[in-house]
Amino acid sequence: MKIETAEQAAPGRVSEDRIRVTSNAVVVLDGVTSRRPPERNGGWYATELADELVRLLDATTPLTEVLARAIANLAEAHGLVPGDSPSSTASIVRWDDETIDALVLCDTPVVVFGRTTRVLEDTRLADLRSQPDILAWKNKPDGWWVAEADPAAGHRAVTASWPRAEVRKVVALTDGVSCGVSEYGLFSWEDLAELSLGDVLDRVREAERDDADHRRWPRYKTHDDQAIVRIST
Repeated sequence: MKIETAEQAAPGRVSEDRIRVTSNAVVVLDGVTSRRPPERNGGWYATELADELVRLLDATTPLTEVLARAIANLAEAHGLVPGDSPSSTASIVRWDDETIDALVLCDTPVVVFGRTTRVLEDTRLADLRSQPDILAWKNKPDGWWVAEADPAAGHRAVTASWPRAEVRKVVALTDGVSCGVSEYGLFSWEDLAELSLGDVLDRVREAERDDADHRRWPRYKTHDDQAIVRIST
């Protein structure tokens, strides 16, 4: 496997996105800060979760179970409280000689390129954007799910598997990059298989600078952290 990565913090801040690469897996996380003290922000949580996932990942345990165990271990070790703790989106890609497995929780999609392009995404947060209090729906059965302090979130992740022989490339990316496809229309999913990853990040940044008043693309903040991994089989 050839693995390429690219990361960039939002201007003026420290990135809360995290990437981890092992011999048979890639982890991409997007940390989200809560109301808890700043020493436990989204970046702290994403770092802890990324490291725990790498420690737990093996060749056979279902990825949902790996994520659930990692969440439970962090909650126990650090006294995290469901509903009032930092959190993180998650995507995991794991492979062996025969199969490629992927997991997505919240808005950190995985894109698989083969005979066709397949996008593994968790749209539950986007589907509920119109709700007046979106946080009230976090980690609820009819709401949206994110890694935080409730291990049930791990089992609510979206998963898929593909024969390795049918896969040419895989991309995992945080929403600070996927917005270039899903919101800004700067390029297609297929473009992500071929473009320079640094160029992808820069084109998103340039588009956001040109829409600093958020008129063309209404959004909460001008820039987001960016992280992307591309795996070539």
